[in-house]
Amino acid sequence: MGNPKPLTGDSSIADWLADPAGNAILTHLLAQSGQTPDVFTPVRRLAIKRLVKLSRGSFTKEMLDDLIARAAAGDVPEGAAGAAPAVTADGADDAVPPVALREWTERIDQARFAGQTVIVTGAGSGIGRATASRIAREGGRVVAVDVSQERLDELVAEHANADIAAVVADITDDDAIARIVETAGDTIDGLANIAGIMDDMTPVGEVSDAVWQRVFRVNVDGTMKLMRAVIPTMLAQGGGSIVNTASEAALRGSAAGAAYTASKHAVVGLTRSSAFMYGPSGIRVNAVAPGATITNIEASFASPLGAARVRTGMAIMSDPVEADALAASITFLLSDDGVNINGVTLASDGGWSAA
Repeated sequence: MGNPKPLTGDSSIADWLADPAGNAILTHLLAQSGQTPDVFTPVRRLAIKRLVKLSRGSFTKEMLDDLIARAAAGDVPEGAAGAAPAVTADGADDAVPPVALREWTERIDQARFAGQTVIVTGAGSGIGRATASRIAREGGRVVAVDVSQERLDELVAEHANADIAAVVADITDDDAIARIVETAGDTIDGLANIAGIMDDMTPVGEVSDAVWQRVFRVNVDGTMKLMRAVIPTMLAQGGGSIVNTASEAALRGSAAGAAYTASKHAVVGLTRSSAFMYGPSGIRVNAVAPGATITNIEASFASPLGAARVRTGMAIMSDPVEADALAASITFLLSDDGVNINGVTLASDGGWSAA
């Protein structure tokens, strides 16, 4: 065997953990915050440089450059011990170099949404932010909706030359819905219903009224209210495209608690009914069912039974992806490229639903 390749920012996290020096350096770094390399399991295939973007400031480019320099010099912290080599999902030892996977690269069509106005909810973070960003970079006018002024300000600042109208609004509030539609104006070409919240993984025998009502108010009522609000404009202009965000929990019972699972099944029902009703009027209504995605929506476990069962169900889950990968699916359905697609729930989950 020849000498191992030097570690770089393009090396996967698995490669770093398989390298004695890289493993020891990362293990020591994580230990300072009370963590172990197990936290990297869901993202082990990503290039380590992707952590700079994903960490949103807690892991900087300068920190990455320092890690690379230390690994090249064999600068292992005194007394540091590396963790055991990570094991991949198929049971193979990461110490045996895997075949390098081709990395997906976003390709922008700068005119795909030219002249179009698209409302995007949840636009301040995660999938919503990635979707708003892509539409803006592809020439569209984005009405970016979120409950956080700070997050919307960050989105606008990152796209200084784009046409983004930021609206701080709660999608469960009728007055806020009216402001969103008013901001959009006389033409609404697309609606990406992405804002949503997770439940606390409780099964139906334990779910509280408060959790049930809050999850349905955002995930179902908010989605319905915006659909209802944009339909008259889309009918008047002869068409439009709506994409709702469902979930793997809309396709199976093992991905979340009773409230979230039921809410996302309801989103699929809304999607199918609306596609049937309005398809002849030129309005396409589809849904995307994301799998594991790196966003700011965090799961909490209020039920020991719920935690045990959901974690069992997630054992076959595909590796999580960045929100840009979901934005690619959503914008495809929103755009004219989805011209002949109506009433579908697209599983954008890396194959999780096929398992």
